[in-house]
Amino acid sequence: MKDPRRWWRRRSLRLRITAVATVVAAAVLLVLALLAGRLVGPWLLGGVDTDLRAAVSTAARAVESGTAPSTSDGLRVRVLDTAGDPVDGGGPPALGDAHVGDLKAGLAVTVEGPDDAVPTRWAGTVATAPDGAQRLVVAEDPLAGASAVIADGGMLLVGLAVAGAVLVGATTWLVTGAALRPVGRMRRSLPALPSGGRLPEPGSADELGALAAELNDLLARYDEVGERLRRFTGDAAHELRSPVASIRVQAEVGVAASDGDLAQETLADILVETERLSTLLDGLLTLARADAGEVPAAEPVELVTEVRAAVERLGAEEPDMRVSALVPSAWALAAPSEVELVLDNLLRNACRHAASSVVVSVLAMRAWVRVVVDDDGPGIEPEHRGHVFDRFYRASDDRARSSGGTGLGLALVAEAVRRRGGRVVVGESPDGGARFEVSWRRHDRRS
Repeated sequence: MKDPRRWWRRRSLRLRITAVATVVAAAVLLVLALLAGRLVGPWLLGGVDTDLRAAVSTAARAVESGTAPSTSDGLRVRVLDTAGDPVDGGGPPALGDAHVGDLKAGLAVTVEGPDDAVPTRWAGTVATAPDGAQRLVVAEDPLAGASAVIADGGMLLVGLAVAGAVLVGATTWLVTGAALRPVGRMRRSLPALPSGGRLPEPGSADELGALAAELNDLLARYDEVGERLRRFTGDAAHELRSPVASIRVQAEVGVAASDGDLAQETLADILVETERLSTLLDGLLTLARADAGEVPAAEPVELVTEVRAAVERLGAEEPDMRVSALVPSAWALAAPSEVELVLDNLLRNACRHAASSVVVSVLAMRAWVRVVVDDDGPGIEPEHRGHVFDRFYRASDDRARSSGGTGLGLALVAEAVRRRGGRVVVGESPDGGARFEVSWRRHDRRS
């Protein structure tokens, strides 16, 4: 047996909306029809009672004035004593003692006729004759056709309810079809969209217009990601080609060399190139993970300690390095691995280009904590500062010619800082070299 919920979910949205609207309308209209059917009988009796009481009131005034009451509007008026016996010379009425008591109390009663005879509706009131005698003035009206009217009226209301539900269903089907037609056009347009194409927007300020705008924004982001991926792939292939070709050439030289010293020198060169290739691949993997949205959980990181640890990792062969911590501690909200990556790349970049010294400063502001790296190297020309964080970008100055880097270190720095809501800028150091300033959001240890 098929799962009804699964079958229902596989139906079209238009069909589901129409079915729900039709069922709800049918239920509401049928309930209203049944309620109205129950009100038809009391409504009809209320109209009859109004006519009867008007006739009784007129007849009572006649009795009180000593004149004989007259019959009006086809209603039969009788004058009885308080026991229910006639005093108007007519035959005995078909009223029981209980009926007489209700009529004296001013209540209207329905008296069923014998066998299949038509029931009669009675209303009455007590009037005082000029001689002081109490008289019960009553009026009667046969309820001919009332049962048929009530039954037929109930069936008519049920039929109208069914017809109304069908009309609601048909209207909902047409309206939802018209409302969803732009969605169908957008769906049919998607497979045929060329590269860089966009969906036609309906131009209306409703949900469909917002959907089309959001889809076009999504397509724009996909195009941007695709372009970045193509550019990244091309740049990566270009960057990988150089160390791989160098390793191959040097390996061929080493294999062909008969001199042991030459072979040893060749192996050392191959080792340098393989280390460069390994660093490049690690950078490419890190950027690929960042592009895929893999972000480690953020936690408080103490920057003064991390800076000192990064300086120790560089070793004694690097230029003279000095840590200038203007605060005893500075806590940033980031991931330890990200902070290590940022500090290692900035310090290695500064050491490659520094003439004699590198100064690392840690500052704490109200909302930000900063790490500033200054070197006394050739610096970065202003026209290159806006591109040094691009992937595989190398400035055509002394820094680029002497770096030997992969062109990914600063791009990794920018990506790691950006995804934490921070910022990194490059400028000119007071020592004449380059200054890199990284800002992270501050974490208050008291919170």
